[in-house]
Amino acid sequence: MSDSNDPRIAIAVRPMSRLQIGVVVFCIALNAMDGFDVLAISFAAPGIAEEWMIDRAVLGVVLSMELIGMAVGSVLIGNLADRYGRRPTILTCLCIMTTGMFLAAMASSVMMLSVVRLLTGLGIGGMLSSTSAMVAEYSNAKRHNLNTILNIAGYALGSIVGGMFASLLLAKTGDWRTVFVFGGVATLTLLPIAVFFLPESIHWQVARRRPGALPSVNRTLGRMGLEPIETLPAQTARPHKPSIAVLFQKRYVYITSTLTIAYFTLIMAFYFIMKWTPKIVVDLGFDQASAGSVLVFASVGSLLGAVTLGLMSSRIKLRPTVIAVMVVAFAFFGLFGMGHTDLARLSLFAAIAIFFTNAAVVGMYPIMAKSFPAELRASGIGFAIGVGRGGSALGPLIAGMLFEGGSSLLTVSLIMGGGTLVAALMILILPIAPQLDEGGQ
Repeated sequence: MSDSNDPRIAIAVRPMSRLQIGVVVFCIALNAMDGFDVLAISFAAPGIAEEWMIDRAVLGVVLSMELIGMAVGSVLIGNLADRYGRRPTILTCLCIMTTGMFLAAMASSVMMLSVVRLLTGLGIGGMLSSTSAMVAEYSNAKRHNLNTILNIAGYALGSIVGGMFASLLLAKTGDWRTVFVFGGVATLTLLPIAVFFLPESIHWQVARRRPGALPSVNRTLGRMGLEPIETLPAQTARPHKPSIAVLFQKRYVYITSTLTIAYFTLIMAFYFIMKWTPKIVVDLGFDQASAGSVLVFASVGSLLGAVTLGLMSSRIKLRPTVIAVMVVAFAFFGLFGMGHTDLARLSLFAAIAIFFTNAAVVGMYPIMAKSFPAELRASGIGFAIGVGRGGSALGPLIAGMLFEGGSSLLTVSLIMGGGTLVAALMILILPIAPQLDEGGQ
C-alpha cells in the first residue's frame, strides 16, 4: 500500500469505498433508532399522565430518566469504546436498547418505568459516542464534517419516521405501550446487521495495537478494496490510556471544559421543546394525536437544520456559523413561548426554534471529533456529550418545576432558551486545536 503504509492516511485522502459509505449509513440508522427510543417517552407522556394520574412535576422526572442514563452512558460507555473497541460497544448498546424498549412496554408503575428508561438511556448514550467516533474514523477528509453531521441528523430522522408510526399507533389503539413495542421490534432488527456487517475501526486498532490487530486491519482493508499492509504504522507518540483523568490534563482540560459547558446548556434548550411540546399542546386544548403531530413537525425542523448545516459544512467556517445559529435560536424560543391557539403557528415556531438549535448541536460534533486524538476520541466526545447531557436531564425537570410554580410558557421558554446564548459564548472562547486549523474551522 502507498500512502506511507498507513491505512489511516489512505482513508483520509482516497475516495470513500462502499464499505466506508455503508458504515456511515448504518451508523446513521443506529442514531435514527436512538432518536426514536429517546422520544418514545414524549409520545407516550400524555397517555402515561392520564392513566396513572400524575402531575407535571412527576412527569418531568419520568421524562428525564433516560436522559440521565444517556449522560452516564456517554461518559462510561464512551470510555469503554476507547478501551475495548467501537464494534463490541455498539453491539452491547443495541442489546441494552432493545431490552429496555420491551421492558418499558410492560411497566406497571412510575417507578418501574423510570428505572427501565434510566437503563435504556445507558445504551443510547453509549451508542451516540461510539458511532460518532466510528463515523469520524471511516470518513475521508473531504466528507468528514458532512458525515459527522449527517450521523447526528439520523437522530432527528428517527424521531420523524418513528413519530409518524407512533402517532398512527396512538390514534388507532390509544395505548401508549404500543409505542415502546414498536421501538423494541425496530431496534431488534438492527442487531443481526451489526453482527455480520460492522467492522472494527482501523484508527482504533492502530492506536491501541491489540493482539491480532494487523490481520484484522488487513481484512477490513480487503473489504475496502485496498492492499494489505505488512506491519502496523509506527507510533509517533505513546498513546494515551483511555481515562477520564487524561481529559483533564493540561493539554485537554480547557477544551474538555468549554465543550462540555456548551453542550450542556445547548442540549438543555433543545430537550425543553422536544420533551414538553406534546404536554404543552394537550394543555392548550388539543388531543394527543395533534400533540404527536406537532412533535413530528418539530423533528422535521430538527432534521432540516442538521442536513442544511451538513451540506454547507464544506463551504463555510463552521465555528462562527454555529455561534450565529445559536443566537438566532434564542429569538425563536421567545416566539415559541408566546403561546398560540393556532396549531399551525405553534408547530411552525417549534420547528424553526429546533431547526436552529439542532443545527448548532450537530455542528458541535465535528468540532469535538477534531479536538481529541483517536485513542481519546470516544472518551472525549463521550464525556462532553455525557456530562453535557445532564442538561437534557435537567431541562425537563427545571421546566416542570417552573410550570408547577406558576411560570408562564414565555418565561419558561426564555429561561430554557437562554442556554443557546451560553453555548455560543463557550464556542466563541474555545481554543483552536491543530486539527481544527487543518479543517478550516
